[in-house]
Amino acid sequence: MFERGKSVLDKFEIKKITEINSSESKVSTMSQRNSKNPRGQAMIGPSIVINGKVSGDEDLTIEGTVEGSIDLPNQNVLIGQSGRVEADVQGKIVHIEGKIEGDIKGVEQVIISNSGNVRGNLVAPRVTLEDGAVFKGSIDMDPGEPLLEKAKSSIKDKIQKESLEKGSSQ
Repeated sequence: MFERGKSVLDKFEIKKITEINSSESKVSTMSQRNSKNPRGQAMIGPSIVINGKVSGDEDLTIEGTVEGSIDLPNQNVLIGQSGRVEADVQGKIVHIEGKIEGDIKGVEQVIISNSGNVRGNLVAPRVTLEDGAVFKGSIDMDPGEPLLEKAKSSIKDKIQKESLEKGSSQ
């Protein structure tokens, strides 16, 4: 029952150090996520309420309330567990852990976590619904034109345009 040389305070210190290490690993994981996006990450805190349109060049984490629209097609959008959104949302990867009422368009993917609650339509090439997620709406998983094909056609168009311009200038 009792360990020699160990007091209750020593055990408390061990628990405290473990909690600190756990917190540091969470911060490390968050900073690794942020290092993928050099523009940074914006956060709407739990006590913040926004009415209107949200747009920008940073990944967005929502822990507060947003009503209106969120238009971040090149950035990731995370609706945290305390996040409440009444808006149409567009993002590169949209991850829902909180509650949202509105249509969601994920350019790459939409993820609804087990704590997520969605009332609206999803459009994305990849959709993940975790066990326990609440969802009411429709899902459209049309992958659209793949990026590689889009890039190839863009390059072909550019080459054709340049050759036409050279031909007309001679």
